[in-house]
Amino acid sequence: MAMSNVGIPSRQLYIDGEWREPVKKNRIPIINPSTEEIIGDIPAATSEDVDIAVEAARKALARDDWGSTTGAQRAKYLRAIAAKVLERKSELATLESLDSGKTSFESAADMDDVAACFEYYADLAEALDSKRKTPVNLHLDSFKTYVLREPLGVVGLITPWNYPLLMATWKVAPALAAGCAAILKPSELASITCLELGEICREVGLPPGALNILTGWGPVAAAPLSSHPHVDKISFTGSVPTGTKIMTAAAQLVKPVTLELGGKSPIVVFDDIDNLDIAVEWALFGCFSNAGQVCSATSRLIIQESIASEFLDRLLLWTKNIKISDPLEEDCKLGPIVSSGQYEKVLKFISNAKNEGATILYGGERPEHLKKGYYVQPTIITDVNTSMEIWKEEVFGPVLCVKTFKTEEEAIELANDTKYGLASAIMSKDVERCERFTKAFHSGIIWINCSQPTFHQLPWGGKKRSGFGRDLGEWGLEKYLNIKQVTEYTSDDAWAFYKSPSN
Repeated sequence: MAMSNVGIPSRQLYIDGEWREPVKKNRIPIINPSTEEIIGDIPAATSEDVDIAVEAARKALARDDWGSTTGAQRAKYLRAIAAKVLERKSELATLESLDSGKTSFESAADMDDVAACFEYYADLAEALDSKRKTPVNLHLDSFKTYVLREPLGVVGLITPWNYPLLMATWKVAPALAAGCAAILKPSELASITCLELGEICREVGLPPGALNILTGWGPVAAAPLSSHPHVDKISFTGSVPTGTKIMTAAAQLVKPVTLELGGKSPIVVFDDIDNLDIAVEWALFGCFSNAGQVCSATSRLIIQESIASEFLDRLLLWTKNIKISDPLEEDCKLGPIVSSGQYEKVLKFISNAKNEGATILYGGERPEHLKKGYYVQPTIITDVNTSMEIWKEEVFGPVLCVKTFKTEEEAIELANDTKYGLASAIMSKDVERCERFTKAFHSGIIWINCSQPTFHQLPWGGKKRSGFGRDLGEWGLEKYLNIKQVTEYTSDDAWAFYKSPSN
């Protein structure tokens, strides 16, 4: 078994540029999902700590060393953070794998993406300086007008456990680029690398209070951010029920929110594909990468009837070939589910599907060679109908359900038969058909002849119950900016609306 010689750092909350013990002094154990052993602990913040962090963030915005920075100055901090992440890449990747069960290959890729995302928003922060003040020509002699783009203020960033440091970066990098002061609340199931981000910020000299990191249970550490009068916006990635709670709390204060929630995304495969194996691999990657714990996972495979049996035969061969092991082992391609709670949920989805009459074509159980850890075999489910739970609900595990279709109309109807709208994929060599599907899919992300490639230059988010607003790209920066219009009357003449008493 692969052993790691990386120790788990013991950290406190990162508030106002320093490590602070939580007011109530509580800690939460860290469980390694591949061994089920406790390997350390993280501090448990409560509303008292949220108040202290929000105050620190407000003070940072009021101080010149953060509140009056130019985009170019903020870019220097972001680039320094990116460099430190790369310097510590192998250690951070190992910590990510130990904490979340992610394969070491995927964790290392995450760290490259984290650094690249900070670099990207450093570029955008610099570009912001020339766009900060935009004149608007009204073609009127008596008025001068312009639009200012300013930091929105104090933002609460609530992030999930499936890509712990990467999802945090998708929010932290643009928030800092915009000049906001942020409070990051990572998931209690995987917080180690986010706390290390605090250490990196301390090392690069990020001004105190610009980024504060509070770990802890959602209801006591995240909920107070949503309802805090001095938090100006919440950006959340996670489940629909939690998103609903956040939106409800924020609504009481008319506080803006961005929500990136679940998905039950389709991948539609047509019989005109050139290479069966290429399509099969994308179908696997779309649902089994990161152990299926991906909000945009294409977990509904919709295959044209004429190639269905051949496609499934190849799919089975490929699936049986996936290496499932301790995530730190070389070539591991499927690690454990993040926690016992999630593990039980995934198994329950599989047993419910069976009870509803679906066929477990492959998998559905713990791999025989692994006696410990929250492992689930990659699972393929057939004989599915559209009223089944497995067709409708997000599993968040390595579980693929399969349906067939005859016509294009039927394929579109099946693809859009979901309350979610995050992503959709189509596999076909017919260019015009791909264009028709791009238009017809009800989702925010479309993949053509692939599934899951994600680039930080492009907007990320969905529609329907997958949420609203966008992370990444220029869109990810805009949501942290306040737009202010300025109108100046430049004439020496009186406005002359009222009759002057002196005449």
